[in-house]
Amino acid sequence: MTIEILASKIHRAVVTDANLNYVGSISISEELIKAANLIENQKVEILDVNNGERFATYVIKGKKGEICLNGAAARKVCVGDVVIIVAYASMKFKKAKKFKPTIVHVNNKNEIIKE
Repeated sequence: MTIEILASKIHRAVVTDANLNYVGSISISEELIKAANLIENQKVEILDVNNGERFATYVIKGKKGEICLNGAAARKVCVGDVVIIVAYASMKFKKAKKFKPTIVHVNNKNEIIKE
């Protein structure tokens, strides 16, 4: 049996832009992509703390400090909203019980907080 579990999370990032005219995706700074163990084009779920929206999109590289929702997803957020970005993985139940997700905490400038 395989199950889906949390693989990566960027916790409480701040939306810096929302670009309705882009084709789609979420632009995330390369530093955060690497720290969260994500890759370009990976499916992620966005959880908006401010308005309760939950939706899926995919990752593209953005500029330093950037969290930009593009295309239709731009309608789901406002600049300044706090979001949680999560990715899941499928794995065998036995392995999942021991697996530890990558969790990246950021400040209000989307800089990684060392805890």
